[in-house]
Amino acid sequence: MRIKPILRFGAAVLAISTVAGHAAAKTPTAVIELFTSQGCSSCPPADELFAKMAHDPDIITLSLPVDYWDRLGWKDTFAKHVFTERQRAYSLRRGDGQVYTPQAVVNGVEHAIGSRRMAIDMAITDAGSPLPVSVEAKRAGDAIDVSIAGGKTGQAAKIILLPILSEREVTVGRGENAHQKITYTNIARDIRTIGDWNGAPVNEKISLESLKGYDGAVVLVQVGALDYPGTILGATRIDLH
Repeated sequence: MRIKPILRFGAAVLAISTVAGHAAAKTPTAVIELFTSQGCSSCPPADELFAKMAHDPDIITLSLPVDYWDRLGWKDTFAKHVFTERQRAYSLRRGDGQVYTPQAVVNGVEHAIGSRRMAIDMAITDAGSPLPVSVEAKRAGDAIDVSIAGGKTGQAAKIILLPILSEREVTVGRGENAHQKITYTNIARDIRTIGDWNGAPVNEKISLESLKGYDGAVVLVQVGALDYPGTILGATRIDLH
């Protein structure tokens, strides 16, 4: 499916990334997904911004590298097509068709240019905060115990797991960012459905073995499905080191 529209500012293609940070609040204000690419010259400013935002305990940031700029001369070392599909699905659910980089998607419902802090803050306000459903995660032996509180949101949701790498530096070899060293944070490496939430309290266990090699994980309670994601109702992050 064609990505449309691809937004450009001047001659540069906009790119986005998101970052890692400290432990998230039990009831975060927002989850911000940053769709980025190593092949986009406008990404580095967004990456730097999200590196700072990641230290805010009231928000959870995620970097989801997309693959549609790989054709510009450099294959993104973290990109996954499933993240491109997620970004497209958000645009279809919103109904605006806007897929671009850098794009920050806030709580699954609002979006803003990823390098513009004021625009992101406005999107957080428009999305509503804090998230209405409390989510907690803690280590319990050889597993992570996820506890999701009950709530009367009127919406059923999926429980989504995103394993992450907290921070990695990449030297881009070719393309628009050739020879630049860029630091990426809270880099999503997978996205999985682990359960359902229908308004009643839920407990799920995640095997630590299934998260081997990752630095942490983010758990979302999100309306819709992996192929048609909607409003994020609750979230938490757990560090594995």
